Amino acid sequence: MSLIEISPLQLALCALFVVVAGTGSAVLRLGLEKDLAWGTVRTFAQLFLVGYVLKFVFQLSNPYLVLLIFVWMVFWAAHAVRGRVKETKVAIFAPTFVSMVASYTTVTVVVTAFIIQVDPWYSPQYFIPLGGMIAGNSMNAITIALERMFTELRRERPRIELALSLGGTYQEATADILRACIRAGMIPSINALMTVGLVSLPGMMTGQILAGADPMTSIKYQIIVMLMLVASTAIGSIIVVHVVRRMCFSKAQQMVVH
Repeated sequence: MSLIEISPLQLALCALFVVVAGTGSAVLRLGLEKDLAWGTVRTFAQLFLVGYVLKFVFQLSNPYLVLLIFVWMVFWAAHAVRGRVKETKVAIFAPTFVSMVASYTTVTVVVTAFIIQVDPWYSPQYFIPLGGMIAGNSMNAITIALERMFTELRRERPRIELALSLGGTYQEATADILRACIRAGMIPSINALMTVGLVSLPGMMTGQILAGADPMTSIKYQIIVMLMLVASTAIGSIIVVHVVRRMCFSKAQQMVVH
C-alpha cells in the first residue's frame, strides 16, 4: 500500500478539531482560546520549517555537522527543562545540558552503530530522528525528577540539616530523596513498556505502517525505540540528579536551597 499524500485542503480541514476545542473552551470559560490558536499556528510553522530543514539535513555526510545539529536539539531540550523547573538558587542548566549531551549521544551512537548497524553510523536519516526521540522523552523524565528533588529537599530540610549536624554527609542525608526522584522520572517510561500495543500504537510504529512498511519490521523498530528510551531515561535521570544534588550543597555541607 502506497503512502497517501495530504493536500493543503486536507490539512486545513484538521483546523476544525481546534475549532471544536476552542468552542468547548469558550463555552466553559476556560480561557484557552488564544493558546489553542497560537499553538496551532506554531505547530504549522514549526513543523513545516523542520520539514524543509530535514531535507537539507538528510543530505549531510559529515559526522561533525550531524552531531552539531544533535547538540543543538539537546540544547533546547535542556532549555525546556530549565524553564519548567522553578529553581533560582541552583544553576541547573549547564550541568543538565552537559549530562544530557554525554548520555544521549552515547545511547544514540550505540543504537545506530551497533544495534541497527547503520552505515555510516551518523546517517542523519537515522541519527537525528532517534536522537530526537531520546532527547524529547528523557527531557520529561529529567524535569519530573528535578522538580521532585527540589520539592523534597525543601520539605525535608529540617531532617536533612539534623543529619548534617550529626556528622552525616549530604549523600547520606538525601539518599532516600535521590532514589525517589530517579524512580519518579523513570515511572512514565516503565508504564509505557507495560501498555505499548495494548493501549496505543506508538508514533514511530504508526508512522512506518502508514508509510507502507511491513508491520513486523515496524514492530522491531518500535521495540528498539522503547528499550532505547528506557535506557536513556534512566541514564539521563541518574546523572543529572546526582550532579544537581551536589550543587544543592556547599563545600561545608550546607543546603543552598531555601
